[in-house]
Amino acid sequence: MSPTPLAAEPLAVLCSGGVDSAVLLGEALYRHPAVWPIYVRTGAQWEKVEQQFLNRFLDALARPLLKPLVVLDQPVADLYGNHWSVTGKNVPDHQTPDEAVFLPSRNVLLLVKPMLWCHLNDVPQLALAPLAANPFPDATPEFFKAFEKVANESVAGRVRIFWPYLYLKKAAVVRRGRDLPLQHTFSCIRPSRGRHCGTCNKCAERKRAFAEAGVADPTKYSA
Repeated sequence: MSPTPLAAEPLAVLCSGGVDSAVLLGEALYRHPAVWPIYVRTGAQWEKVEQQFLNRFLDALARPLLKPLVVLDQPVADLYGNHWSVTGKNVPDHQTPDEAVFLPSRNVLLLVKPMLWCHLNDVPQLALAPLAANPFPDATPEFFKAFEKVANESVAGRVRIFWPYLYLKKAAVVRRGRDLPLQHTFSCIRPSRGRHCGTCNKCAERKRAFAEAGVADPTKYSA
């Protein structure tokens, strides 16, 4: 199991705007002397709305220990081509399995610049929030340990990666964050009119998590 980040040291949190990373960020503010949220833009078609939600969440969460949002660019259109995440076409819907939303090497792309940013800015810890239900090969303890080792060797660094929710289900995370402004979190991969579409794979996952957690869903869905 991933150890808990050291409370006495500053922490960066990889934030997507979703429930999981939002709760992780909220909990980190009670444990660390300084917390930097990091958002990585890859060019996914939902990012404009996602970042708007993230900004609102950070505004609602504002505390002295919360540092300004760090935004890093890691475009993938030249790699992904006509992938649904870039084009917005044939987006996996509520009837598709979790495997349908696989984004090739997403955690490699999301971690490489934040790891270097932490190294260059003397932030010794980086946390992210993959869950137990994550079926992808770049979301395992073995992957994170190997990536941490290689990334640190490339700059003679010591930044540690933590994944404290890897053994939790989404409903458990929702319960942990029930007192946070979760109405400002965003999980959709096919936003409609600046809202959750209500019919995509990730919206369905979000609805199930709130229902299973026994927490009222504050989300405004277009459908």
